[in-house]
Amino acid sequence: MDGRIIFKRFYNCECLQGGRGVKIGRALFLGIAAVGVLAGCGVGPDYQRPQIDPPKTWNGAQGQGDWPGLTWWRDFHAEELDRLMTAAHDSNFDLAIAVARLKQANAQARIAGAPLLPQIDAAADAERLRDPPTTPVGTKLFTASLSASYELDFWGQLRDQAEAARLTAAASAFDRETAELTLQSAVANSYFLLLSLNERIQLAENNLKASEDVLDAFNARLEVGAASALDVAQQENVVATQRAVLPPLIEQQRQARDALALLVGLTPEALAAPDGTLDRVRLPGVAPGLPSGLLQRRPDVQSAEAKLQSANQTVRAAVAAFFPTITLTAQGGGSSSTLSDLFKPAGIFYSAIAGASQPIFQGGALEGGQELAEGQYDEQVSTYRKAVVSAFVDVEDALAAVEQEDRREQADKVVVSTAQRAYDIAQAQLYNGTIDILTVLNTQRSLFQAQDDLAQARLAHAQAVVSLFKALGGGWQGSEEG
Repeated sequence: MDGRIIFKRFYNCECLQGGRGVKIGRALFLGIAAVGVLAGCGVGPDYQRPQIDPPKTWNGAQGQGDWPGLTWWRDFHAEELDRLMTAAHDSNFDLAIAVARLKQANAQARIAGAPLLPQIDAAADAERLRDPPTTPVGTKLFTASLSASYELDFWGQLRDQAEAARLTAAASAFDRETAELTLQSAVANSYFLLLSLNERIQLAENNLKASEDVLDAFNARLEVGAASALDVAQQENVVATQRAVLPPLIEQQRQARDALALLVGLTPEALAAPDGTLDRVRLPGVAPGLPSGLLQRRPDVQSAEAKLQSANQTVRAAVAAFFPTITLTAQGGGSSSTLSDLFKPAGIFYSAIAGASQPIFQGGALEGGQELAEGQYDEQVSTYRKAVVSAFVDVEDALAAVEQEDRREQADKVVVSTAQRAYDIAQAQLYNGTIDILTVLNTQRSLFQAQDDLAQARLAHAQAVVSLFKALGGGWQGSEEG
């Protein structure tokens, strides 16, 4: 029911057009009594979800696919990763902050809903009065009372304010889910980065050892006159280059360990750094569901819509502020000069008041409040649209990254295989004395670079899979209701 129509009819009735006082009292009484029947009235715009048509299919995705499970990281079959996820869930600082903010938002929602219920207070007083010379001995006065007040939410202003606070709390709950999903992907990415650095350090150490073996071979050939000092110097350059590769990798490894420790709420010394390598991790296949279901799986999108709905309720409350407020107050109790007679009929008192007030001139405050609420609503509309479009873009980008990084990894495996075969042949010919130094140098450098490229490609592929899990909302799933 449109509250503005009721307001117009109420103010156009005979009682407000100069009728007798009895008619005024009767009309006011009937108007207040009707509020209980008409309490469902409200003003302002109803919420409508902005229309954004999702794509019919994902580019490059085959079939409908399945959405990720709640513990999606277990598909990597890494027990250590599972333990890290549990530790992060229990001890991460950002997640604890999100939980605290949710607690605050729920409390604010409870506070905002309080005016919808009657406010009841009790009071008790004991006084001793003396006013000489009329009362030289003095008198005692005991008073106990109970008072209640209630604002009839005729236009839905209080209800809209409470609903806005509730929706803000719902947005905080979705933000908490977003924080946990972000945390899970960060833990997985940091874990895979550490494994990749372990692999790259291991490769660098193996390559350093191999280059030192070749240097020993050249020194042996130099002693018998089968190699020159230039050959030895060039191979010494290869050894020095490989040795210089290690310090930056070790530094990155320590930084990655520190970052992972922070994610799980530990000091770096307390975290047992993973000692495996990424080449032992099996990457799962991820087939996304239909695009139309994504908006219910992304907590950030759900949060954006909850904030939009909250802004809409704030607009409704701002519109309702233009209409009259109706308040009921009642008080009752007892008063006596002796405590034993406090609640006897002679000392009982009570009062009941019904009042109505209508804003006439507020210096533009009400108009400004409505414009402010409408501007905030418009902002949230754009924020929601951006969140929806970004969600679709994230999935498309992640799908493309998974596909291309998989191709890159497969190609790099071929490069390593051919480079390894060339290096093995060069080493055999080196010990037989049938190869020149340039060929040995080229095969060494090609193999070392190819191995490092493959390790980095594995990391990029693993992190692309993690990004796809995150883009699909992880294992979280919101309500299917609109």
